[in-house]
Amino acid sequence: MHPLEKYLRSTDRTMSSLSVKAALWVASLPYHFAVVLRNKAYQWRWIRTYRPTASVISIGNMTAGGTGKTPACVWLAKWIRQRGLRVAILSRGYGALADGQNDEAKEIENLLPDVPHLQSPNRIETAKVAVEELGMEILLLDDGFQHRRLERDLDIVLLDATNPMGFGYLLPRGLLREPLYGLRRADLVIVTRSDQVTTQELANLRTKVQRINPKAGWVESIHAPIRWRNASGDTLPLHYFRGKPVLALCGIGNPKAFVNTIQGLSVDVIDQACFPDHHPYNPMDIQGILERASRCSQTAEAIVCTGKDLAKLSSNQLGTLPLWALEIELQLVSGADVAYEYLDRLCQSIPTS
Repeated sequence: MHPLEKYLRSTDRTMSSLSVKAALWVASLPYHFAVVLRNKAYQWRWIRTYRPTASVISIGNMTAGGTGKTPACVWLAKWIRQRGLRVAILSRGYGALADGQNDEAKEIENLLPDVPHLQSPNRIETAKVAVEELGMEILLLDDGFQHRRLERDLDIVLLDATNPMGFGYLLPRGLLREPLYGLRRADLVIVTRSDQVTTQELANLRTKVQRINPKAGWVESIHAPIRWRNASGDTLPLHYFRGKPVLALCGIGNPKAFVNTIQGLSVDVIDQACFPDHHPYNPMDIQGILERASRCSQTAEAIVCTGKDLAKLSSNQLGTLPLWALEIELQLVSGADVAYEYLDRLCQSIPTS
């Protein structure tokens, strides 16, 4: 979560609030200039790009964190594997842990044991490894929309329905990683968490996106809860915690969406412990979480978290409280035929071996 999000969301006209917003806007100007210059450099071919022999699908976003790239990567990798094609995921590896993997890599490894996941800031080198050493036919470029050195055959952009435009400003005044007109590069726009906003809000968002890029395919999706899972791989049915008091724990870009999903399962969330995205939990954090649980008016029966958090904590319990992660998957609820048309076209272009 953005550390100054309370100011970004605020509609206060007080002097203190306006001053903070003004300072953040000024701070965003150098970033804005650098982003525009960099995109122009790619547009005018001033920066050399690399095209691997394998097909490349980029999955990215316009805002900083929280759009659901990991569930999208898992969904797409499974779809490709079901068609008998060899696929690898390439990611930067932001926030790597002591073993060299980050939380997303560990979560993906649990969900996709047969899909290689190569992490490095130099994704041209990992693309070469994936193709030349592993014989991959399709490369999924995780968080790749702004990583333009690696050429791609399909650009998929995810927009979180609960905050698709990142408050309308670039970092740090808002959450946008580049100006909204960057959406013109997208081939396919997938709206995530479409069930957490109204039909009218979705229609308004589609109108805005189509004004920027009328040619992009439009798809709506949800993050559908599947089951509860612990670090040992044991599972519980979704209804298990219905009506039971729990403490919600997460270190992700959009904690509100996670809590909303849990509450949608009729779970009694008696308190929340939210940390920044990719937060590396330490013993002090764990102690603070347990103290928070002990101060609740009700006794929590468990601590529930996201798959990313479970991957970092790698434990079946915190203190005496069991730890369970909500396993979710991306499901297309509108425009699935559009998405599969793009993907089928790409897969059909791959030579059969």
